[in-house]
Amino acid sequence: MNLELFIAKRLIKGKQHKISISAPIIKIAIAAIALGILMMLIAMATGVGLKYKIREKIAAFNGHIQIYNYDNNASDVSVVPVSLQQEFYPNFDLVDGVRHIQAVASKAGIIRTEDTFEGIIAKGVGKEYDWSAFQEFLVEGQLPDYTSELNTEVLMSGIMANRLQLKVGDEFFTFFLKEEDPSKIPNQRKFKITGIYDSGFEEFDGTYIFVDIRHIQRMNQWAPDEVGNFEIILDDFDAIDEKSREIYGKTLSNLDTQTIKNKYYKIFEWIGLFDFNIAIIIGIMIIVGGINMITALLVLILERTQMIGILKALGSSNWSIRQVFLYNAAYLILIGLFWGNLLGLGLIWAQDRFRIFKFPNPQEYYIDYIPVFIDLPTILLLNTGVLILCLLMLLIPSYIITKITPVKAIKFE
Repeated sequence: MNLELFIAKRLIKGKQHKISISAPIIKIAIAAIALGILMMLIAMATGVGLKYKIREKIAAFNGHIQIYNYDNNASDVSVVPVSLQQEFYPNFDLVDGVRHIQAVASKAGIIRTEDTFEGIIAKGVGKEYDWSAFQEFLVEGQLPDYTSELNTEVLMSGIMANRLQLKVGDEFFTFFLKEEDPSKIPNQRKFKITGIYDSGFEEFDGTYIFVDIRHIQRMNQWAPDEVGNFEIILDDFDAIDEKSREIYGKTLSNLDTQTIKNKYYKIFEWIGLFDFNIAIIIGIMIIVGGINMITALLVLILERTQMIGILKALGSSNWSIRQVFLYNAAYLILIGLFWGNLLGLGLIWAQDRFRIFKFPNPQEYYIDYIPVFIDLPTILLLNTGVLILCLLMLLIPSYIITKITPVKAIKFE
């Protein structure tokens, strides 16, 4: 770049001694870019974080994919058993991306105490059950241990414990109807609460207790190698539809598969709107930031009209002069991005670490605090996209430079 253009860049950056009328406009443009990227980062982090958290909670109770007998018709209660003697159990090596498979069984019942009663679904789990999600949900006591002999330990939600006025260490009776003949005397079991959990998902918390699967097998008169269904946990949730088709192709003809996206389609339709809302916010912020940068660029061009005329008189081309202004605009955008990222990522880190902001109505969002999630590729892509789109928006107003003639520009005041 020749000496004239170098001098022009230094002047545009405000290195001259006289006070520039464009200074406040430039500050406003930088602030708009910073505020825009701040809002975009927060929108993405909270939207994606909430979506991931809800998905994790649903998967904690159901796995990602369920394999069950066709005769069960995807019921929450196990009626027709499935044999454990399957090619895919206990290690599902037939399909890549399967992290874990576990056998479960469910049975409806009623918990009765001296003062009240509550309808429940007892979910029977075995020694291979993945309790990792419930480690986070556990609020009191400890998780049940079903790795040895049959025992009466159960995990109950805080909501249900409060309704029944029970606490850790208390024992209670549960009555289970016999599916083959509900008129017969129901099965009765005495359980002891070893732990209380709170997932924030009232639909599940108010329904499920966790028991040893061997209780369900005995009450249903199943063999030790018969269970209600299998739950599969995947490495990548985004591949759930593809993996479901692959898994279905690897199972016997009397077995069917179902994803949690299909089972709870209303919830997933709702959280699917988060992506649309995030896109709207990002679009609006880019437009606002771009308009502010366009205003700043036009003010710069107007303020430097004489300089543009002199550079043209010295032989500079229109494009080379436009480049000077675009380079300067990119510099201002980068300043805005720096401060916006600093503030935005700082707030996201603080929320993730200290959970400062809470939902006023946690039951509507299945969680009491606002979860956040964002990764480095997303941050880089967002910043690069904002920079490129803003610069593309500035190409049109920079075209005004081509209409400035040296004679009129030099006389311009």
